[in-house]
Amino acid sequence: MRPIREVPSALARWDEVSRRLEGRRVAFFLDYDGTLTPIVPNPEDARLSEDMVSTLVALARHYPVAIVSGRDLPVLEDFVGLTGVYYAGSHGFDIKGPGGQAFQLEEGRALLPELDAAERELTSGLADIPGAKLERKRFSVAVHWRHVAEARYAEVERVVDAVLARHPRLRKGGGKMVFEVQPDIDWHKGRAVQWLLRSLGLESRDVLPVFMGDDLTDEDAFQVLEGRGLGVVVRGEVERLTAADYALEDVEEVRQFLERLITRAGGATR
Repeated sequence: MRPIREVPSALARWDEVSRRLEGRRVAFFLDYDGTLTPIVPNPEDARLSEDMVSTLVALARHYPVAIVSGRDLPVLEDFVGLTGVYYAGSHGFDIKGPGGQAFQLEEGRALLPELDAAERELTSGLADIPGAKLERKRFSVAVHWRHVAEARYAEVERVVDAVLARHPRLRKGGGKMVFEVQPDIDWHKGRAVQWLLRSLGLESRDVLPVFMGDDLTDEDAFQVLEGRGLGVVVRGEVERLTAADYALEDVEEVRQFLERLITRAGGATR
């Protein structure tokens, strides 16, 4: 682990990256918000640009591609809207493939009634905090506090912690100005990537999994792939530690990096 600011640029070190790809079958696992589309004040507005859609379509012609996100699976499918790719929603609790493959973590399904109860308690507890917004997903409840007055940030977390104290089988995850209340199970984006690699028959050593993400929840995947794959972090405004091998500055640099991989495979976006 090292500070994000110390991680070398994947574009500046392209020759080095390219050498690591030689003789390997590459598979891509891509976060959505902050990686394929910029972080925006309203999550409903986080749509892919036309250029990014074209890039992803071309990428999927040459490589296995999975979108791995904290978003609910149906929302993720709707926002990306591409066939021929895999979708892992709710941080990997809910997975769907283009051939009808489907996976939902059994232990997660068993805790849905407890999530329902936590959602009701959070709704009540946060009602008097302007700007706090709940987003119910199938396997989690997201508490967004981006629009909460700074003086009340701690109050939001106290409400979340109080609810979790009554539901010990749930846990609090963190993201960019969001708390995720989810089943307290050893399952995360990294486990989802491992499941996808097994399901796709991509566990052999000639496969190079590439995971790209920007948030704390993506660190699980970076750590799972450490020494085995390639982790690329998208730098944000907050300085933190990361297990990623390389970094990119923003969504546009992500697109440029993917374009280089498409060209390397002998393809073109259009």
